[in-house]
Amino acid sequence: MHDDQQHKLKTIGIRAAVVVLLIVAIGIGLRMKHAHDLAGQAQANAVPMVALAKIIPSTTGQKLVLPGSVEAYNSAPIYARTGGYVRRWLVDIGDHVAAGQTLAEIDAPDVEQQLAQARADHQTAVANLDLARITARRWSELLAHDAVSRQEADEKSGDLSAKSALALAQQANVNRLTVLKGFTRITAPFAGMVTSRSTQIGALIVAGNASSTPLFTVADVSRVRIYVRVPQAYVARIHPGMTATLTLPEYAGRAFTAQLVRTAGAVDAQSGTELIELQADNRDGALKPGAFAQVALPLPATQGALQVPSSALIFRSAGMQVAVLDASGHVSLRSVKLGQDSGNLVEVVSGLSGNERVIDTPPDAIADGDLVRVVGREGGSH
Repeated sequence: MHDDQQHKLKTIGIRAAVVVLLIVAIGIGLRMKHAHDLAGQAQANAVPMVALAKIIPSTTGQKLVLPGSVEAYNSAPIYARTGGYVRRWLVDIGDHVAAGQTLAEIDAPDVEQQLAQARADHQTAVANLDLARITARRWSELLAHDAVSRQEADEKSGDLSAKSALALAQQANVNRLTVLKGFTRITAPFAGMVTSRSTQIGALIVAGNASSTPLFTVADVSRVRIYVRVPQAYVARIHPGMTATLTLPEYAGRAFTAQLVRTAGAVDAQSGTELIELQADNRDGALKPGAFAQVALPLPATQGALQVPSSALIFRSAGMQVAVLDASGHVSLRSVKLGQDSGNLVEVVSGLSGNERVIDTPPDAIADGDLVRVVGREGGSH
């Protein structure tokens, strides 16, 4: 009986020990699993998470917006060619004038007196010429009868030639002063609009003074020229015949069309730009000479170029780079050459084929061979 009790107690003790061992083993296993999970999570957290950028083929060009200066199609400052006093002026700023229309008249008494004297001198020269012609003819007849020497006849013939030249010179002087007197009437060289007037009645006009102010300025504004300086990076994509759009601050919501007619064909060494000229119709007079305009030039797409977000670019000493992700999740830094920068998107003209997975907003410390993990929907190439 006593032995049976001891056997039962021994059996119970063994069972209790087994249960304790099982509990201990389960606890150790749970702890090991928890530690393994923590280690895996820590390892996963150590891998940077990145998003992929969307790569778009550059099938459509961008607009290059540059400042431009509006100028009249023709503009001429009108100076006086004859000195005197302003008798009257007939037009003012804003007036439209026709070609040859009188703008002002000048009193030039000095020129009138010089012209009168020149005409008198010319009449004297003509009278002397007539006398020399008669004398030369008579001496020629006397020479034919050997009544005078040949030397004397030649002298009379030479005097005739001299008197003829003098008469021509006097006639030229009369013509010059006649033209100069005609300049007392200031006329418009072409049809246009008067954009400035700087004279008054009675004002003294000194002709031929390099520092003098023009009496009027006449501008043909039926068409306007727009001059723009294009940076060298874009000159290869600019050519005559292109259609551009103009916007001006005083015309909100309105756009004007202009045609590119010519380029300078040379890059300015100081500014690194090429001057181009556009022309626009201005029959309504909305475009004013001297105005500032924003000129939008449509640039054709660069063949084979891709567009990537500017946030995908890496600026380092090695040059412009992007981070490309391979199939195993490792990073490869690739150098690229950029084209047009339109703000949010930039053109990549070389360095990418379009099938790569490019990382958007890569970490600052990213390097070749780094392991990363993609989160979110992949942009990929399209």
